[in-house]
Amino acid sequence: MDHIIPYRADLAVFFRDLNLEWLEHYFYVEPHDRDLLESSQELIIDKGGFIFFYEHDGKVLGTFALIKQHAAVYELGKMAVASDSRGMGIGQKMMEYCIRFSKSKGWSKLLLYSNTKLQNSIYIYKKFGFIEVPIEKDNPYSRGNIKMELKL
Repeated sequence: MDHIIPYRADLAVFFRDLNLEWLEHYFYVEPHDRDLLESSQELIIDKGGFIFFYEHDGKVLGTFALIKQHAAVYELGKMAVASDSRGMGIGQKMMEYCIRFSKSKGWSKLLLYSNTKLQNSIYIYKKFGFIEVPIEKDNPYSRGNIKMELKL
């Protein structure tokens, strides 16, 4: 059975490891990544953010974070699916949950930073209504070459 479950300290290792897997495969781990992945409780949860996990038959196969930017604006970040579980629609299920959750909180906007090399991810973002917006020169990720937003 599939569930999306909220952050628990014992699951933080999955948040770190699933993200390290894709970052190391496609890019490299930047200092900002390492900080968020190693200190997710302090830097995301304790600052009003959220982390969720996609669980199938008791096994964590995916994760994503909603990182507070402003009162009603959150960054969708660190979305990852285990490499052996990609292509099963997990990313889309997490995105559906993410949008429902964000709307239920009354937030006004989600934003994300990505890289156009991640074509499958960009496809999912566009499918769910994210649109490309100008990216800041000082965006938080050196690999970031696209910024997208979804008005809720």
